[in-house]
Amino acid sequence: MADLSSLKDLGVAAAAPAASAPVHVKKVDAQGRSYATGKRKDAVARVWVKPGSGKITVNGKSFEAYFARPVLQMILQQPIVAAARDGQFDIDATVAGGGLSGQAGAVRHGISKALTYFEPGLRTVLKKGGFLTRDSRVVERKKYGKAKARRSFQFSKR
Repeated sequence: MADLSSLKDLGVAAAAPAASAPVHVKKVDAQGRSYATGKRKDAVARVWVKPGSGKITVNGKSFEAYFARPVLQMILQQPIVAAARDGQFDIDATVAGGGLSGQAGAVRHGISKALTYFEPGLRTVLKKGGFLTRDSRVVERKKYGKAKARRSFQFSKR
């Protein structure tokens, strides 16, 4: 019986260090940039963040030219404004897949993640704003025997 109690004590002691909070470290490449991938619906964005004048480019264009709607421009800038880092970082993003709304959400998610990799202290602010959570809602696939994902074909009595 003494052997079993000593094993039990070891199990509790081994689990205690794992419960400590994770340490977030700065992740920067050789060029001084931080990289992250953002996703929303079917859109995937690759985002690089580096210190600069606040220039944001998406697929080689300025973000105002790429996202013409003001709502999409606002969505893109939300994490920068929430972190109070407006005009301090140059952001370069390439985005593919989905529509413009999904792409704006993907770039926003990527910017948020890249900012936390560059400045781990911003994680709490961005997490509270909900910018680090990946919105996992995607279009449901079409099933056989159905007109769409769930809609049945029109019923005909005769």
